[in-house]
Amino acid sequence: MANLKEVRTRIASVSSTQQITSAMKMVSAAKFRRAQNAIIGMRPYSNQLSDIVSNIDTGDGILTPYHEVRKLEHVLLVVVTSNKGLCGAFNSNVIKQAQSRIDYYRASATADQPAALSMITIGKRCTEYFSKRFDNIVGTYDEMLDNATFDAVASLSDSIMQQFCDKKFDRVELIYNQFKNSLVQILSTEQFLPIVPQASNSSSAKRTNNDYIFEPSKEEIMREMIPLTLRSQFYRVVLDSLAAEHGARMNAMQKATDNATELLKDLRLSYNKARQAAITNEIIEIVSGSEALKG
Repeated sequence: MANLKEVRTRIASVSSTQQITSAMKMVSAAKFRRAQNAIIGMRPYSNQLSDIVSNIDTGDGILTPYHEVRKLEHVLLVVVTSNKGLCGAFNSNVIKQAQSRIDYYRASATADQPAALSMITIGKRCTEYFSKRFDNIVGTYDEMLDNATFDAVASLSDSIMQQFCDKKFDRVELIYNQFKNSLVQILSTEQFLPIVPQASNSSSAKRTNNDYIFEPSKEEIMREMIPLTLRSQFYRVVLDSLAAEHGARMNAMQKATDNATELLKDLRLSYNKARQAAITNEIIEIVSGSEALKG
């Protein structure tokens, strides 16, 4: 009977866990829907801004300070994870990629070209990890994910852009999970600064070879559009990460609920077998005792 009690305790524990994972899946599904709508609504705007900027020919020497390519002496990594766990390999993949980039720059550093590394963390998971393993974290913005407004993200992107123009950083990279759907997240590393001009090909040249009239001049349009494009790009990265996080957590909680259901079936089967064995043993003992008295 002790075995029966142990199985009953495990059944109650697994059933309670199943209720929790099912509830967390429903919460993640609601958050995922909002995050998905936000990133789907943001992408056309961000893509259109990029198209407008790309239509302005930078081959004429119309460049901004954000296009300046310098000798790599100081690299800034912006790592975006989540504030919470229980989302599968969502955080560990980003952390591994960030560690890989750190190892790459340290391995490629030479006496003539030392590459100092700095990091900005967005998300408690990467902050907790790198605070013990990386000694040059210049900023943590974990609270940004709780209320990811454009103003808050734009303030951080403006600060990064200003530091790049002040030559405190020579390259800025963004490491995050790009949202594709609820089941797939694409681990991405994007160069935020300096801006890499799009390579021109025959189709794009044919598409952009139009007789445009620019008012004001190309230079003024570039000065206004480039910062706006960079802010939008940074905001899109944060929204991508949020949508990918909720999708990963929803998927993880669904798998946990399914596993709990399978485990409950096995435990109930084991409980019924143990209960039937105990009943059979009692019947055998009663029958044996009765036969002994008759004898």
